[in-house]
Parts: sequence; structure tokens; C-alpha cells
Amino acid sequence: MRILAIDPGYDRLGIAVVEGDPSRPSLLWSDCILPDKGAHEERLACVSRAVTDAIAEYAPNALAIETLFFSINKKTALGVAEARGAILAAAGLTSLSVIECSPQQVKLAVTGHGGADKTAVARMIPKLLSLPKRKRLDDELDAIAIGITALASGR
Repeated sequence: MRILAIDPGYDRLGIAVVEGDPSRPSLLWSDCILPDKGAHEERLACVSRAVTDAIAEYAPNALAIETLFFSINKKTALGVAEARGAILAAAGLTSLSVIECSPQQVKLAVTGHGGADKTAVARMIPKLLSLPKRKRLDDELDAIAIGITALASGR
């Protein structure tokens, strides 16, 4: 099973491709996409293009995406919702099935505790799969964790 995993965002898009079975996931590629500041529609187009390009290059069996949770900052939540729309449209155009993972599901799958913090998730990822040493933003690590969760879900 090969999963294109997305941590949706308007300012930063975490993206990763993981494959294998839940007991031995493998990371094929990951990145954090930073759309240029500019027109709203251009930023969303950048998000959609990054997802479309990853689908074309890696031919995943499914796309995994974190569900939207509402934060105090409504402007941020709205931007994430719009980015999710661009991502889901890219999946729909390629008939790619979608697996949605809640933040609690991700924490539980990666750490064994649904109330774990982001630091605990980040510490566990290198223990679950081989992670080449380099600096990564939280969004990229979150995408990897979402991919691990999707593999563990068995869907």
C-alpha cells in the first residue's frame, strides 16, 4: 500500500509518501511546501499543483489527510479549509480514494496515546521508519505521521 499523506495548510503544506504495511512503514519522500505570498487563488493553486504532481510522480493507492479541527483563529481555520478543498479536488480529479485521520487518531497510531503532544509524535517517527537526517518543519513530520496512521488503519 502506498499513501500520499497531507498535513493541509494554506501557508505550509506538509506532504509525504509512505508505503508498506503498518509494522514496517517506509518513507519514499517528504517535503514542506511553502506557497509564495500573493494572491489567494495563486496560493491555493500552488497547493493543488503540489498534490497533483505528487500523485503523478508516486502513483499512490490513497490520499490521507488530517481532518479539520477548529482553532481559536478563524482566519487560519478558513485558510486550512480552503487548502483542504484544493487537495480533495486534486484527489477527486484522479479518482484517488481519501482516508481522513483526526489528530487524536494520528497521535494514537504513532505514540500509542491519543492525548500525546506534537513533540512526542515527532520523537516517535524516526523509531517507526527510517528517516534520513535533515531539518524538517512540523508540517512535514505531521504528514509522515498521517501516512503512518493511514497504513495502520488498514483501509
